[in-house]
Amino acid sequence: MTSTTTTTFADLGAPPEIVEALAARGIHHPFPIQTATIPDGLAGRDVCGKAPTGSGKTLAFGIPMLARIHRAEPHHPRALVLAPTRELAEQIYNELTPLASAVDVRIAPIYGGVSYQPQKKALRRGVEVLVATPGRLADLMEQGEAKLNRVEMVVVDEADRMADMGFLPEVKWILNRTAPGRQTLLFSATLDGDVAALTYYYQNDPVRHEVGETDPEGSDARHFFWRVGHTDRLTLTAEVIRRAHPTIVFCDTRAGVDRVATQLRRLGIEAAAIHGGRAQEHRNRALERFVGGKVDALVATDVAARGIHVDGVAAVVHFDPPKDTKAYLHRSGRTARAGASGVVVSLVRDDQSLPIHALQRQIGLPVTLDEPDVADLEHGGYRIPAERPTQVRSGSRARSRRRRRLL
Repeated sequence: MTSTTTTTFADLGAPPEIVEALAARGIHHPFPIQTATIPDGLAGRDVCGKAPTGSGKTLAFGIPMLARIHRAEPHHPRALVLAPTRELAEQIYNELTPLASAVDVRIAPIYGGVSYQPQKKALRRGVEVLVATPGRLADLMEQGEAKLNRVEMVVVDEADRMADMGFLPEVKWILNRTAPGRQTLLFSATLDGDVAALTYYYQNDPVRHEVGETDPEGSDARHFFWRVGHTDRLTLTAEVIRRAHPTIVFCDTRAGVDRVATQLRRLGIEAAAIHGGRAQEHRNRALERFVGGKVDALVATDVAARGIHVDGVAAVVHFDPPKDTKAYLHRSGRTARAGASGVVVSLVRDDQSLPIHALQRQIGLPVTLDEPDVADLEHGGYRIPAERPTQVRSGSRARSRRRRRLL
């Protein structure tokens, strides 16, 4: 991602220590969401930010947080970042750690799939910032290890994903235990429905900033829908990976992820698997190998991939079709990020054609299935139009009402 602004972080009010730490990493100019929100965050305002993933939200909330919070006592953190997945929590933690060190702020990641002991040790020692997933944090709160009554700043990141994954009841339970006068920053790709309810109940006169496209995921990619036989999918997937990698391959189930990753390796493709049934250290290692270019393909389930925000992914393959339009757009949004190009390939069996045709109509693509041709990846495919014929919603109004009752 490149920035066209001449504004500096110092111009926005960031402390000199943070400005220097950013410069040491080659970061000199803020992105639009950072320019819009950092001054309000530093001023103590509640912020409601609408921006796509990969737009620089971590620094948008991280800089005000690290600049404003006070020293913590054991078990009483002063700031909290809630993230929907382990991978996203780890990425936020890694991005903020150098800045936190520059201003002598202690930061700790809190998520499931790993031992409780290092997390309890950090809380008992005292830590200013927690970057946490709701489930593990709630567990530690119930055990008396994390007490949030002195939290002065809360960030809810990717609030729409929280809603999609059913985490909003836990998010509300956690927010209810923080200090009433806390500063609350909420970031999401959408600000309606369940997210709007969260803003209504938990933010105080928030300033609202919207940056980027309304629904950017997959909009810059070229989309291919290939009619395939059940046994042809693996061979075609391997051919796509050889033509366009790194690639993320999506499967419906954990067993499917493991099977496809193993079969790709047998075909000479360096592939790693990531899903919720794997230990967190294995998931971290798979993601690190993918980001580091040591594997050409990451095979994942939808839930595991929600925390994957990696620039430079050349292709996405829907080995199994997504459950709905929103899942398709989220999967597809893993490629063509930060101004780069990308391709999205859906492998469609005959018995899957009707729901795929419905999906194509919803996102404004031609209702067609093409014969597979890997050579087309260079110049063919379809693009999602900027304005779609129908608005994509995550479920019915009735389901939205049921979710609000759960809040």
